[in-house]
Amino acid sequence: MNGELLQQVRVIDPTSGTDQIADVLLSDGHIQRVAGSIAEVPSNIKIKDSRGLILGTGLVDLYSHSGEPGFEERENLLSLLKAAAAGGFTRISILPDTFPPIDRPAVVAQLLQKTQEEKKARNENFSFPLPLVNIWGAITLELAGKQMTELADLAAAKVVGFADGQPLENLALVRRVLEYLQPLAKPVAFWCCDRQLMDNGVVREGPDSIRLGLPGNPAASETTAIAALIELVAAMNTPVHIMRVSTARSVELIAAAKAQNLPITASTTWMHLLLDTQAIKSYNPSLRLEPPLGNPADLAALRQAVRVGIIDAIAIDHAPYTYEEKTVAFAQAPPGAIGFELALPLLWQSLVDTGEFTALELWRALSTRPAECLKQTPSAIAPNHKAELILFDPQQTWKLEKKNLCTLSENTPWLGQQITGRVLKIWC
Repeated sequence: MNGELLQQVRVIDPTSGTDQIADVLLSDGHIQRVAGSIAEVPSNIKIKDSRGLILGTGLVDLYSHSGEPGFEERENLLSLLKAAAAGGFTRISILPDTFPPIDRPAVVAQLLQKTQEEKKARNENFSFPLPLVNIWGAITLELAGKQMTELADLAAAKVVGFADGQPLENLALVRRVLEYLQPLAKPVAFWCCDRQLMDNGVVREGPDSIRLGLPGNPAASETTAIAALIELVAAMNTPVHIMRVSTARSVELIAAAKAQNLPITASTTWMHLLLDTQAIKSYNPSLRLEPPLGNPADLAALRQAVRVGIIDAIAIDHAPYTYEEKTVAFAQAPPGAIGFELALPLLWQSLVDTGEFTALELWRALSTRPAECLKQTPSAIAPNHKAELILFDPQQTWKLEKKNLCTLSENTPWLGQQITGRVLKIWC
């Protein structure tokens, strides 16, 4: 038996609600024992003093963007998988906005095959195993929002669910999608945004947008679209996931829908839990996001909603862009930022170290709840379970430079800063 014993590691397992110091014996890709102390182990087991380290269930990302196929200069599949693994993600989910888009079974098959090839050809100097890849199938052809894809064919091609990642403003089409999806038992995710109300807004409308002199995007562009979707769910009773929630009023609408037992789950992105409109005074193009960062009241509401479960999960929405694409005026920059290698340490530092979140609350929103939103079984830290785990050092510091990143892009407002917290190892 080959394996290792992690001595006195802090075990965080949202599945069982456990946050404790324990010894954990791992071998042959499985968890063998979890106990307060394990004294006797075989001679070929490596023993690691893990005091001060955290052993948690693998992180699960609900939706992110791949450059490949079509935009390999931003990110290829191998760099995407390495970045996810380096950030502690054992499962990731790719949105269909590639080129060509993932709107046909053949594209799904090609992407899955390429993923397996990249895993086999993994660079030898990268020690982490690469994560499981889920693929979202497009709801509409060419992501144009006009004609449905062959949903049943995509489901048979093993997509994890359906999402355009773009607003669908034709409510008659949304209603038909909800009808067609009922027998397929696959998740469907919508980004709720009214493009007409949004107009040319690039920051959330409010006092800061006025001070910054940037076009404002009203909260109503999100909330009216969420309200319309909730009405359709109430009529059709098809489960849906609401992506990229970013306003306090959206939280209220989702809370009311859940109180009526409507089959709704929701997520916000990690950056919307860390920053608000006040950060945009730097005019850093990496802060140009869709939806835009919220006002301070939105930030507070989102954090509380994640803590209590109104918002089920934290998504990364990793969106790589080249230096040339992002080095433009704020309003002209394409929306999005990288996140896989940064989310856990920055969220831990800002939310757990400050005492606002418990470790379990944060880990649940990054691990078990995203898996449940995808209708997958979450990982657990218990004997006889497969090891889908990460080892995290919350005190290790490192400088965020391109040479220290696995992703090919560097569009992040934290570039050049010291980061506290780093993933040491993953099992998946």
